[in-house]
Formats: sequence, structure tokens, C-alpha cells
Amino acid sequence: MNDRLYVVAGEMSGDAHAAGLLRELLALRPGLEVRGAGGPKMRAVAGGSLRDWLDQAAVMGVVEVLKHYSFFKRSFDEMLAEVREWRPQVLLLVDYPGFNLRFAAAVRREMPEIRIVQFVCPQVWAWKKGRIPKMAAVLDEVLCLLPFEPEVFAGSGLQATFTGNPIVDELIDEKQDIERDPGLIALLPGSRLPEIEKLFPVMLETAERMLYQRKDLRFAVPAANTRLALRIREMADATRLGGALEIRDGGAHRLMQEAACGVVASGTATVEAAFFGLPYCLVYKLAWPTYLIARMVVKIEHIGLINILARETVVQEFIQSDADSCNLSRELERLLTDPAEVAALQVRLAEVIESLGGPGAHRRAAEAVSRWFS
Repeated sequence: MNDRLYVVAGEMSGDAHAAGLLRELLALRPGLEVRGAGGPKMRAVAGGSLRDWLDQAAVMGVVEVLKHYSFFKRSFDEMLAEVREWRPQVLLLVDYPGFNLRFAAAVRREMPEIRIVQFVCPQVWAWKKGRIPKMAAVLDEVLCLLPFEPEVFAGSGLQATFTGNPIVDELIDEKQDIERDPGLIALLPGSRLPEIEKLFPVMLETAERMLYQRKDLRFAVPAANTRLALRIREMADATRLGGALEIRDGGAHRLMQEAACGVVASGTATVEAAFFGLPYCLVYKLAWPTYLIARMVVKIEHIGLINILARETVVQEFIQSDADSCNLSRELERLLTDPAEVAALQVRLAEVIESLGGPGAHRRAAEAVSRWFS
């Protein structure tokens, strides 16, 4: 019987991470059979036996999850039945901890012989440290993307391995030799509508404030898809920016290499911007009740991953009421006019990115998963 792997990913980033790992794992173990649920990138690597459920699975927030409860319950039951019938040797869970750790517990309870590996460690170091014993009870190994994560599990009994961050592999081919435009500022409000609704208005106000002082400046915003582009244009049309604002169809990574500086929504894009050497500041806004609850449970000083990795403030963070056009325009103006500070910032960004482990993260993660078939 061929080796069998069941894999579950529920978000776009997880689909990309899992696709890279699967590609390497199939090279390491020819004949490996793969089933599970994920997205189009995983299906392109592993074939049609993988269901693409991302359109419905990739939702955020308690309210949205509750709205889709029947879908998640049905999917959970169907996938558990498939694992029960197919009996893979290894279950690979990619990020998506709210669903995946519950799924791991169900599989462990019914089929304790199956080895279970979590790829992408949940951020238990920031909050929910009580989740660590629960993870140790249902997982055989967690593959960590950040260098400090394995130490979080010391003494828990759970094997934790730093395999490096796949974002380095996923971005390296997109690096281009582009000269930065000294008058171009990148506005990166995120790839989800709720964060765009919260963050893009303050970015537009910032652009208006800066353009009033300097008529030579231009701004660009990349839209992740057509639906978001329409909303971004609606919001932009209500401003006085006119031709000074360019709305692009995608191309965020090129813009990160082309712009003189930028303002970036907290999330994966802040690491991507650092990888491409974009001098930037970070913005983050939540509904006030959500933010106040988060402040009570989150035990870290910074929000941005670059600052968390560096354990110091490398890029300026503007959070909640501090995320206003006055603060943002002041910081962007500093990045436009202080070349020595910018050069030092870019060196520090490169150092932090280097700590993510360099190229080969997909291969290292695949090797770790492969060992569980032996």
C-alpha cells in the first residue's frame, strides 16, 4: 500500500504554504497518495482528490463563523468520515487552528494510530497559552515558522521544530531590480473588505494631507480582486486626490519594490514589505470592544511581526486612535526625507527577514512530515 496523507488548509495563505510543502513531499515520497481539503494551489499540486473549499472556509471573526456553522459542521463530519474510511498514516493540518485543532482532537480520539502534524504554529505565544497542553494532547509535532516558537513548547511534551518561514520561498522569485520612485507612496490597506473599510479612509486622509503640502507626490493602492477594486474606487472618488491616486489591479509585490515608502495594514503584508525592503509604517484598527478585550489577553508589546521578531521597534506602529492622518503623514514624510534613517531601516529589515531561516522552508517542512511515515 502506498503512503497516504490527509491534509487540511482553510485560508489562502495556508493553501500557498501547503502547496509548497506538498510539492516537496511528493518529490521525497514518490507514489504518495494525498486527500483532504484546501484551495486551488494545493489541487494543482496534488490533484482532484483534494476538495477546494476556500470560498466558504476562509471566513474571519466569531460572527462570520457562526453564520457558516452548518457548513463547517457538515464539512467536519464529512472529512472525519473520509479519514475514518481511508486511514492515512499522517494527518497534516495547515494553520487554521480554530477548525484544525478540533479536527485533530476528533481524529486522535477515534484513530490514535494516525500521526498528526500541525504546520504553522498558532500564535499561542501572544494569547491562549492555555491551548498548549491541548495541542500537546492531540498533536505529534508542530512545525514552526518563527525562530522563537519552539521554546514556547518547552516542557509541554509536544515536539516543536523551526523549519523556517515559507514566505521567503514564495517571494524570492518576485524580487526584481526596480529603482524606487522618490515621489511614490504605497497604500496597502489589506486584502479583506472589513480591514479596507477600517483602514483605507485614514490612508486617503493621509494622502490628501500630504498632497496639500507637496503637489509632486503620487499614491498607489493595489486591489486584491475586482470586488475590492470597486469598493476602493468608491472610497477614492469621495476624495480630492484625483489623478494623484492610482488604483492597480493586484501587483502589491511590485509596488512594494517601486514605492519610496508606504503605510501597511498589520498582517502578512508587513513581512512581505520587509522582504522587499519597503520603508513603511504599520496601521491597525479594530472595533473598540474587540480591541479592549484583545489588550486584556494579548501579552506582547508589539503587533507587527517584524517588531515581534526583532524584540524592538523597527517599524513604527500606529494603533487605534493613533492611526490618524497626522501621525501617518508625519512618519511618511520622515521616510521620504531622511535617507540615512531609511538606509538603516532597510538594513534592519533585511536582518529580521534573515532570521526567518532563508530559502528551503518548504523542503525542511516536507522532510519533517516525511519522517512520520517511517
